[in-house]
Amino acid sequence: MTRLKFGLPGRRTALSAAAASLLLIGLAGAQIAFSRLNLAGRDVQSIQLYGAEYASQSNLSSLLSISQDSGVVRVTGLGHTLLLPLDEDQQRATTSFNTVQLDTRRVQGRTATIVNGNLYLPLDTLASGLGAQYEQGKFTLTAPKLVSVSSRAGRDTDRVVLDLSRDVPVQDEQRGDRVVLTLKGIQGDARRYTTRGAFVPSAEVARSGSDLTVTLPLPASSGYRVFKVVRGSGVRVVVDAGPGVASSAPAVLSRINSPLIVLDPAVVPGVSSDVTLEVARQAAQLLTEKGWRVRVTRDGGAGLNREELLTLARQSDVYLALDLGRLPGARRSGVTVYEQTGRAGSQLINALRGGSSAPYSTLVVAGAGSTRRLGELLRGELKGGGVTAGQQSISRVQSLGEAPQAALLLELGWANNAQDLATLGSAARQKILSVAVARSVATYLTARANNNANLSAPGGTQ
Repeated sequence: MTRLKFGLPGRRTALSAAAASLLLIGLAGAQIAFSRLNLAGRDVQSIQLYGAEYASQSNLSSLLSISQDSGVVRVTGLGHTLLLPLDEDQQRATTSFNTVQLDTRRVQGRTATIVNGNLYLPLDTLASGLGAQYEQGKFTLTAPKLVSVSSRAGRDTDRVVLDLSRDVPVQDEQRGDRVVLTLKGIQGDARRYTTRGAFVPSAEVARSGSDLTVTLPLPASSGYRVFKVVRGSGVRVVVDAGPGVASSAPAVLSRINSPLIVLDPAVVPGVSSDVTLEVARQAAQLLTEKGWRVRVTRDGGAGLNREELLTLARQSDVYLALDLGRLPGARRSGVTVYEQTGRAGSQLINALRGGSSAPYSTLVVAGAGSTRRLGELLRGELKGGGVTAGQQSISRVQSLGEAPQAALLLELGWANNAQDLATLGSAARQKILSVAVARSVATYLTARANNNANLSAPGGTQ
């Protein structure tokens, strides 16, 4: 058993050596020799085929997308598209009399071939088409760099042109009144560029880790488009923006400029003065006068039914319930701001709050920090009016849990406290409460819009 155990590897070694000898004999007869290649910083195997260096599809696939169809090999990557005929006559493939297409140019060069059933491509032809540097044994890509930023003003559209040394992935995203382009893994200087355009007056280039971001202002009712132009010396990223380009912004972005504020005054039985409705009405009037979109859930007596209220709460950017505390025998008084705790009833809300951030996701569902910020603003405004408000958490108000953005319960006082009711009956007290509600909501929404839209970066001018 012991000799069998140790004898098998030796036998395999002998077989491998024999196979290698046969392969080398075959390769020598076909004028093929193995060599080493530094492929964009990675050490791989290449072959010398009739004096020309070739690399296999498997080794090149980390840099390029390679496919073949009807005798033509298509190579895409780094912003370029190359079409190479597939010639299985290896010697003929290595001559420079073949016609290959490099982007839109048709030139003479070596072409693709098959060796031992595997697809191989000529490195000098690839380098010529991809704008790479090549010498025998070394294939080097130009470092991606933002070379320059230029612009052109138009009648209804401005153009900004980013010249790159070579192609990189580019992501574009509209954030409120800004367009942000992210250039992946690219070098470049962070600075501010000014243009002569009426619609895109500037471009802010900023560093974000290994990437660059380019931020362009986007006027209201304007659209933008981004496309690439491949050049012999690199790639151009072109951005057109202005009223001459149709807007294709996601509908959710309208929430930045037109958020919905829902004020939900509770009906409190046994209290003659409808103070919750009065405060809601006054706050709504103040907000509406400043251009905000406000819905009050009732006009007089009964308000919306349960499903109607929950539907409206789910559409809100700010949901504020107004109520009076009422517990039999409770000896409590004063104003309290409640924040909802625990999981929401909606699976969508829970999923977005618990998952990774996606573009515009905060416009759909905000985290607990947004409610906390609104609560801080509300308590601060109340304190400015001479009212000290307590802070507590609550988990039993369904409408708060269904509101995807900032949501609070403002308890104006206690229904079974005579002093609270007397104070709430005064016009002065109602004004303090309504002004605090209006100011805190307006401040919160303005800051939210700025956080989503204002992505300014430091830099110089040109």
